[in-house]
Amino acid sequence: MDFLWQSVVELTWQQLLMFCVGGLLIWLAIKKNYEPSLLLPMGFGSILVNLPSSGVLNQITEGVGETQGIIQWLFETGIEASEAFPLLLFIGIGAMIDFGPLLASPKMFLFGAAAQLGIFLTIIAGVVIGFDLHDAASIGIIGAADGPTAILVSQVLHSNYIGPIAVAAYSYMALVPIIQPITIKCITTKQERAIRMPYTPGQVSRATRLLFPILVTVIAGLVAPASVSLVGFLMFGNLVRECGVLDRLSKTAQNELANLITLLLGLTISFSMRAEQFVTLETLFIMALGLVAFIFDTVGGVLFAKILNLFCKNKVNPMIGAAGISAFPMASRVVEKLGIEADNQNHLLMYAVGANVSGQIASVVAGGVILGFFM
Repeated sequence: MDFLWQSVVELTWQQLLMFCVGGLLIWLAIKKNYEPSLLLPMGFGSILVNLPSSGVLNQITEGVGETQGIIQWLFETGIEASEAFPLLLFIGIGAMIDFGPLLASPKMFLFGAAAQLGIFLTIIAGVVIGFDLHDAASIGIIGAADGPTAILVSQVLHSNYIGPIAVAAYSYMALVPIIQPITIKCITTKQERAIRMPYTPGQVSRATRLLFPILVTVIAGLVAPASVSLVGFLMFGNLVRECGVLDRLSKTAQNELANLITLLLGLTISFSMRAEQFVTLETLFIMALGLVAFIFDTVGGVLFAKILNLFCKNKVNPMIGAAGISAFPMASRVVEKLGIEADNQNHLLMYAVGANVSGQIASVVAGGVILGFFM
């Protein structure tokens, strides 16, 4: 009983606050179904690592002395030493993605590129606020709307804020259905949102589907060598999906591998959510900058579509640009929903999906570009 009371007395208000943060993440995962596979282990992990003398960080073993706890070991092995967890997750993500809608309408590549605007604006804003250049670059990658990319870039650049960056990236990804509609409605008219784009699917040959991941990897490796690990693992997963001879491995990558790595990644990231690191003024700035990054990603995509319409005979619904972020498939669903709200016969899903999967490629290339500039 005395030991229990001593442990309670040792708790700081910062640790108590992190218990609340963990509880909030668990609530969002269970009650709101926001990225539950990652927010739930992150929330529970943040409680574990903030318990006084937590054995998940370090342990005192009789005759051996202090040894690494399981979460510290997972972090140092799976993220710090090799970046294995985020990279392995890309295999699963690649196996889930069907690039068919993008290949059927290649101009959607442009919207994936345009929707990365928030990354670079946020890097500038981070430097202006006073963050170190490496930290600012790591914070900016929140705008990739791609959690594994954000974790990998911040780790490779040795950012001091991996925990807040991961929380911001995944939290705002989960909040895309709330953030994007507000942003889109602020910068478009109902008439623009009602622009119809009749979908006439093009034929995508099997050879094209097979060559695409290989060519993308080669081109990305030549243009941005630092992106090879990111793009390569994503495209390898897609090649496993499309080859037609590895169905069991494809399903394993999409399900067992992706689920297991996501679970471990969530627990592992909680190592960076210790109270002394997380409860700082910088964390509030990071959360604010992450929101700015997501908003300007959407704005960049929509404005690019509007500019494109000045030169095109067949008008593009500007909301397609908003689907160019990497948050798949939430951004596509947002665009489809808003299109139907403006005109109940205005179905934009297939174009939005094309832009959305192009955002997957653009986000990992952007991560590689940032690594190339700032490593």
